[in-house]
Amino acid sequence: MTEPHTLRPLPARRTTDEDLCQLGRAVIEVEAASILALGQRIGHDFARACRLLLDCRGRVVVTGMGKSGHIGGKLAATLASTGTPAFFVHPGEASHGDLGMITASDAVIALSNSGETREITILLPLIKRLDVPLIALTGNPGSTLARAASVHIDISVTEEACPLGLAPTSSTTATLAMGDALAVALLDARGFTREDFARSHPGGSLGRRLLLRIEDIMHMGERIPRVAPETLLSHALVEMTNKGLGMTTVVDTEGRVLGIFTDGDLRRALDHQIDVHNTRMAEVMTPGGRTVQAHSLAAEALQLMEKHKINALLVVDSENRLIGALNMHDLLQAGVV
Repeated sequence: MTEPHTLRPLPARRTTDEDLCQLGRAVIEVEAASILALGQRIGHDFARACRLLLDCRGRVVVTGMGKSGHIGGKLAATLASTGTPAFFVHPGEASHGDLGMITASDAVIALSNSGETREITILLPLIKRLDVPLIALTGNPGSTLARAASVHIDISVTEEACPLGLAPTSSTTATLAMGDALAVALLDARGFTREDFARSHPGGSLGRRLLLRIEDIMHMGERIPRVAPETLLSHALVEMTNKGLGMTTVVDTEGRVLGIFTDGDLRRALDHQIDVHNTRMAEVMTPGGRTVQAHSLAAEALQLMEKHKINALLVVDSENRLIGALNMHDLLQAGVV
């Protein structure tokens, strides 16, 4: 019975930690130089590509094979999240039916360092038949893909960062950077705002900070701790404990805010040896209290709390009637902090 075959790791070269660090630095330097060189090539062709994409009434279809495909997927995602509807199509799948995803109102961005990737060049006659704009990002201006494109953007590099000169490193970094340049130029040309970005990222922290309003997270109705100014402090403490917000509001008979009493106010009252069974809230409350409107952003509530070093805010209407309350814990739970 033969022994099962096992893969043996290649012997490692004798390298010091400094050797590894020097190689890492060299990679960064080569790739940085490749990106800097791209700036000299942004001109008429880049602007024309942007115009074609801005005029596109459908979707931007990004395609690329291998490592270029991974960069293409990222480019499509960046475009889609910054105001340019886009999606990625694998060129190998496109020639087996997925090309039907491209319509006459779309535009195509094709990525290929050589410009001769067979899975992409085989699609060129079909793209031409659809008569859609084709923007090519290649490292070879004389390639088949570059010649067939409506616009060609040169993303060539003088060397790969790989010591063997084989693994796509500088070339993919250059493609990624040029893709980002296109996406950001389009973002600005479309007047895309932080609020627009938040709407396409509702699950992200920025989306929560820019979209979430106080009315979405505030405590309302019976969940709001409230007492009258003549309420005894001992009874107010029960209200604070039951509602669990670390404070209670003090309101008049029409629900208008007169003041607030917090855990900090309680500690100060006890320091002065106040009788909790005979002291009324009007004597120990903090008059007024910080208030906000329900339609304000939750991020504004956070700014107020941080500015005034407080942990709770009262939400009032235009006539200063209490309609809600929230504290720092609510902002934490909502992901605003």
